[in-house]
Amino acid sequence: MNTNNPQRAVAWWLFACCAMVFATMVVGGVTRLTHSGLSIVEWKPLIGALPPLTHADWLDVFAKYQLTPEFIKRNHDMTLDGFQFIFWWEWAHRLSGRLIGVVFFVPFVWFLIRGQLRGALAVKVLGYFILGGLQGAMGWYMVKSGLVDDPRVSQYRLAAHLGLAFLIFGLMGWTGLGILQPRHPADAVSPAPTFTMRLGKWLVVLVFIMVLSGALVAGIHAGLAYNTFPLMNGHFMPPEIFMVDPLWLNFFTNMATVQFDHRLLAYVLLALIPWFAGRVWSETPAARPAAMALTVWLAVQVSLGIATLLLQVPVALAATHQAGAMVLFGLVIWANHCIRRA
Repeated sequence: MNTNNPQRAVAWWLFACCAMVFATMVVGGVTRLTHSGLSIVEWKPLIGALPPLTHADWLDVFAKYQLTPEFIKRNHDMTLDGFQFIFWWEWAHRLSGRLIGVVFFVPFVWFLIRGQLRGALAVKVLGYFILGGLQGAMGWYMVKSGLVDDPRVSQYRLAAHLGLAFLIFGLMGWTGLGILQPRHPADAVSPAPTFTMRLGKWLVVLVFIMVLSGALVAGIHAGLAYNTFPLMNGHFMPPEIFMVDPLWLNFFTNMATVQFDHRLLAYVLLALIPWFAGRVWSETPAARPAAMALTVWLAVQVSLGIATLLLQVPVALAATHQAGAMVLFGLVIWANHCIRRA
């Protein structure tokens, strides 16, 4: 690591933003698991940062919620105290997203003024800020899908919302690592990628797809079905896996298919990640810490997933499993960066 790099502060700022994205995702996971996401029926990016301050304010926001299909069809007996519980989770999730915007924008301007952000790096980082704004809009677009006759957010929009969070996290993390460990001028021309490098790149893609499949599992509550392991109610592949017509719709709406796909991706990663880590260990000594951390966390993440399934999705465990997915994604990115800079 180059301790004389004048842009080190930029890297640590990006890592801090990654940590905030991680925290926001954790809060968002709990918000979804506690069925709190539809409690705030308006999107006010600025004035919405203030919660209700008086009893009259609380009655007003509760009255708006009482007009929604979720209250009418599912929570018609909810009291003001019960509403406040779900409101605070959704408000905390939105506030966390707003804080990311502030923590990102203010230092961004400061680094521009000081000349620590310039050229291609400045444009790249500005792109991350734009993605953050799109993420906020996607969050509201997702919520709107549940403010209709069927009070359930679209699993497609949920997957897009979660996937965008992982994309922002990964891009900022990769850029931060690149600043702390820049390519040497003599290595300006990248060598031909090795098989291990290509495998590592595909693992990033596979983990990302795994995250999207997990969002589909959450979106249609597929984790509440087939709560057995390793078989799914006595079958490796449930017979009802293709019962929905047309065929392609099974991969997005059929609980059996969606959960089977998520399990299948886990099996693939269980095979490929240790293989990748073993190759990294033997070929790139400098990347051994990343390889070891990746392998250990894979075991932890799979264990969390199995426990979440068998215990029928308890909130704390399910939220930890979702958080673990971002940790795994970050470790795959770190390992890829190490083998490219070694």
